[in-house]
Amino acid sequence: MNIRYYTETDTLYIEFRDVAVAETRDLDENTLLDLDDDGNICAITVEHASTRAGIPRFSYEQVVA
Repeated sequence: MNIRYYTETDTLYIEFRDVAVAETRDLDENTLLDLDDDGNICAITVEHASTRAGIPRFSYEQVVA
């Protein structure tokens, strides 16, 4: 997984898998969902991320079951 934050455009890009994108769907006017040929999620783009997603505050925790 790769997470990129573009300060110039206040855009958050979360890439789950590095595969070819077959389709991009608008979830709302500021959120895009990228899907592969099988309909699996590849990535999510969030516009206005500093107000909508709490960026640049970010933490990551891996939980082992």
